[in-house]
Amino acid sequence: MPKIYFELMKFEIKTDQDRFSDKFSLSFAISIITFFAILFTNISLNINKLTRYYEINFLCRLILVDKSQSNFKKLSKLTKQLKKQKIWDFCKEFSS
Repeated sequence: MPKIYFELMKFEIKTDQDRFSDKFSLSFAISIITFFAILFTNISLNINKLTRYYEINFLCRLILVDKSQSNFKKLSKLTKQLKKQKIWDFCKEFSS
């Protein structure tokens, strides 16, 4: 028989092993995506905490030098302290 005839006779049979590997690869991909989503969320929350800490530190140092009303307002929003004396005491403890 000629070579062309043998090439036309090829066919594949799908087995249960293929279905298992498809389910496994799908579950593996979903778990990897979930892992990276949790990792990204955790990193962004930690960066937010660090940014807040350094902003409070900067404003406290600024208040120790320049006691302007706008600096007290910014710091009162971050620390949720309403009185100037409490903010002042907080900055003294925070900077030391």
